[in-house]
This record gives sequence, structure tokens and C-alpha cells, in this order.
Amino acid sequence: MTISQQLDRLIHEFNQQQPLRAGSLIITVYGDLLAARGGAVWLGDVINLLEPLGINARHVRTAVSRLSKDNWISPHQVGRKSYYSLTDSGRKRFATATPQIYAGPRSGWDKRWTAIILPDIKDINKDLAAKELGWLGFGKVARSVLAHPMPDMKIVLKALDNLGMRDDVLLFTQSSDELTTGETLDALVHSCWNLEDLSLMYHAFLERYQPVQAALHAEDALTPRDALLIRLLMVHEYRKILLRDPRLPEELMPTGWEGDQAYHLCRDIYQLLLQTSESYLSNHMTTQHGPLPPPGEEFYERFNGLTP
Repeated sequence: MTISQQLDRLIHEFNQQQPLRAGSLIITVYGDLLAARGGAVWLGDVINLLEPLGINARHVRTAVSRLSKDNWISPHQVGRKSYYSLTDSGRKRFATATPQIYAGPRSGWDKRWTAIILPDIKDINKDLAAKELGWLGFGKVARSVLAHPMPDMKIVLKALDNLGMRDDVLLFTQSSDELTTGETLDALVHSCWNLEDLSLMYHAFLERYQPVQAALHAEDALTPRDALLIRLLMVHEYRKILLRDPRLPEELMPTGWEGDQAYHLCRDIYQLLLQTSESYLSNHMTTQHGPLPPPGEEFYERFNGLTP
């Protein structure tokens, strides 16, 4: 199949996922495409971009209205045109999620665990804490105890600050005891994190995008919009899997882990599409002040370093 036929297949498979969740896709638009370029855009450009995916203007307007109510984005009217910008809250959420999405496999574990205890003596929304820290890979070891073997502490502390819980939780870091067997660690990992389902999701992702990778290497006939649509669909699906992935160190993962293969596949396709897809953003998407600004240097740190 040609790369154009591969895109048609991806769009067809995307449309089979009913109901179409336009809001989730627009989150990916802002997170992958717009946040690095200022985080603001004319709504009409978003409508034009998503129309080939079967998402019409009504879907987009309904979705951005909900995202505005949830404080992800905020509207600004200039004449008859509506522009939507990331809110401060939206920027903070992306700042927390972005490193999770574009970071590679983790190695070099020092056998230390970080535990966060949610004490009963504090008025803590434990369900919210477990949910938000769960997005950062923490597993529930026991009631009111969350743990991770290799968390990014800067992101963890930022998340606790955003939750207003930094001064209310107890945080410990401790090395594994010599008496802790590999069998015990395996049992802990499998009880805290559902690696079986995660493996199936990664396997499906590989099957879907390996033919795309092959077609991109075989030919170079892709319009900027088509390049951007492939990138958007891929990152959207990858993001949904990654946010379920605790990103445990490879020392605790099964041999031949599909997540490592998915990362390298996604990085290769992203690099192949980068220049062409970015040209679409530069030439076809606008803010109230004109074309989108270019991405900052931090954008090229994605996937452990991209070539502009």
C-alpha cells in the first residue's frame, strides 16, 4: 500500500472508534502541535485540519466549548473569528504530561522505590490523588500507599503542587531490601500495574503503524496536510497508551517489551514526518497576530532529540 492508502486506512480505523471523541483529539492537537508554538490558534484552522478525519465544525465547536469549561483553553473573539488559547492550567497539565509522552524507555534503576502515603489525619481527596499520580505511573501498593520505582521527581512535586497536596502527603524513598526476592518484585509489579493489557495495546499499535513506517521509507510523496494527519493520529493513539504506561525501569519489565518497540517506531515515523508536517503548521494555521510562531528549542528535545 502507498502512504496515501495507509492514511486512508488510518482514517477509516479512526472513524470505527465510536463515538468519535473530538475533545480528546483536540487535546492532542494542542499538546503535540500547538503548545510548542504558543498554544493559540484560530478555530477555523482546527476545523479545516480535522475535517478529513470525519470531525465536522459542530463536533469541534462542541468539543472546544467543553474544554473551555474544563479550563483547558479559553476563547478570544476578534471580529467574527474565534481564537482559542491554552489557559495557565492547560499549560501546566501539558507540562506534566509532555515528558511522559515523548520520553524513551527507562534504564539504570538503582533499586530504590518512592512511596507516597496519603495520611488519614489530613483532609486529602485520595481518589483524585491516586488518579493524578496514577497518570505519572504510581501504583497502589496498599490502602493510602502509592509507589513507583523510578519516578521523575520534578514532575511528581509539580503534580502535588497543582493538587495543593505537597504539604499534606508523606514521601519516602527507600532501597529494596536484600531479602526482597525477584519473585516478590514480579508479584508486586503485576498486582499494581496491568502489564498484560498494556502489552496488547502496544501490540495493536505496532501492527497499525509498522506498515506506515515501511511506506514512508519506500516513498516521499506526501502533502504537508497528510503528513500532519498521520502524525496527529499516531501521537493521539500513542498518547492514550502512554498515559496508561507506568514507565517502569526495564529491569522490572518483561523481556522483549512491546513498549520499547513502539517508542522506537513512533520516534522514527515522527522524525520522517517532522519537516513536512511542521510546514503545514507554519503555512496554514494562524493566531490573531498572524502565522503560528516557530517552535522553541525544547520542542526538538522530544523523543530524546529530533533533527530539525
